[in-house]
Amino acid sequence: MKIKRAQDGTLSQITELKNAMEHADVVIIGAGAGLSTSAGFTYSGERFKEHFSDFEEKYGFHDMYSGGFYPFETPEEKWAYWSRNIYYNRYVSAPKPVYNELYRLVEEKDYFVITTNVDHCFQKAGFDKKRLFYTQGDYGLFQCSVPCRMETFDNEEAVTAMLHQQKDMCIPSSLLPTCPYCKSPMTTNLRADDRFVEDEGWHRAAERYESFLREKHGRKILFLELGVGYNTPGIIKYPFWQMTAQSKDAVYACVNMTQAACPVEIEKQSILIEEDIGTVIHSLLEMSAK
Repeated sequence: MKIKRAQDGTLSQITELKNAMEHADVVIIGAGAGLSTSAGFTYSGERFKEHFSDFEEKYGFHDMYSGGFYPFETPEEKWAYWSRNIYYNRYVSAPKPVYNELYRLVEEKDYFVITTNVDHCFQKAGFDKKRLFYTQGDYGLFQCSVPCRMETFDNEEAVTAMLHQQKDMCIPSSLLPTCPYCKSPMTTNLRADDRFVEDEGWHRAAERYESFLREKHGRKILFLELGVGYNTPGIIKYPFWQMTAQSKDAVYACVNMTQAACPVEIEKQSILIEEDIGTVIHSLLEMSAK
């Protein structure tokens, strides 16, 4: 497959995207980690040092992502790290209003969102929960580590307690989360292996997304891909390419700092923008206000 990369001319491309959005009957947003990065949810640098400098000094990892794979010797240490990670990436608002501005762009549209992000930013910005499909889990949920059943559990109260009661990078043993059914250790509801729990809510969201795609087939659809990389391209990127190719009235728009591209087969239906997502969204709002 031959790939077309983004070219220079960002302003004209943003204008083209504005026109595509105005003429679209339907907007399907596919969001990856780059969108949250643009909103300020960075996993390294100053933000990491602000919240995890003690972990960096003791364990030697230099970003939150690496910390998630560190082989902590005790569960008390593990949950001291993970409670901070979850709290600052799920229960604290994003530093920049990128998600809020994105919602303003599409709130009057017939939209749906599929995302690999697990930070809940869409709902916090006002997006309709019934128009969201979080494919890879949610930082705000625990699941049984076995798992003994396909069920998840809200974790805000537990995570907050761990955050406030930890000392010397350990939580009290009494706060270690366990499954209420089999008493096995709890874990995060994040897709890391075949033990990931797709609960009832996950399946309902998946069904709503598939139903939406069927109902809107043949309409003027804008597939708006924001910050999606190549870690799991089969979830958003490749399906968006395929669905665009199957409909002459569809438009594929990709906004990505470094990886805006498309197959040459849909080049004439595509808008490729290599720019900060927040900058592009803000520019679209300003253009719409004029």
